[in-house]
Amino acid sequence: MNGQLRVVADVPAAFSLLVRERRPRSFAASGGATARDCYRHLAAFPDLDWADSDVVMGDERWVPVESEDSNEGMARTVLFDGVGARVHSARSAGPTPAEAATAYGTLVESLGALDFVHLGLGEDGHTASLFPGSAALDERVRLVVETGDQEHPHERLTLTYPALERARLVVFTVSGTSKREALARIRAGEDAPASRVRAAEVIWLADPAAAG
Repeated sequence: MNGQLRVVADVPAAFSLLVRERRPRSFAASGGATARDCYRHLAAFPDLDWADSDVVMGDERWVPVESEDSNEGMARTVLFDGVGARVHSARSAGPTPAEAATAYGTLVESLGALDFVHLGLGEDGHTASLFPGSAALDERVRLVVETGDQEHPHERLTLTYPALERARLVVFTVSGTSKREALARIRAGEDAPASRVRAAEVIWLADPAAAG
């Protein structure tokens, strides 16, 4: 696998420690249950000055921010609205997914190398909204593209590999037995979307249930 695997007893606690150590000024947020737990844990630390931080979404479903399916909505509610971070909305970047992807890509470009990118791992080996077999996997120029398939609900926007490659740090958080098989395949060198992620530094935080 690409990057360093750290097996930790408490993924949200280990994630929070990394954020507190690095104190990022640009941060790409993730979605999902593990991300929610991580952000809830981070919210307990008032020593982080999020007011000077730019937050973008690593991927977002094309749903209203108020929807329970919105990554941005979850991240805002659990953490970022309460700490005053500058959250740049992917869903509000344009009237259509294609136009929003173009505008959001320009925004991400303006931020330069992202300090900290948070990613999860799907049971099929996807990360962000980079799904197996998707055309988004072959994108080498644009930093954000529209994507989606029949296996995952909603049209989506996602950061691409070129955007991730610019990052100073990418952190995967992987929890639970449901992710064990996917993580095992990546550790064995299988060509899954998540295994293709490259950055200046890549760290995988996995609990014993996921790491086996």
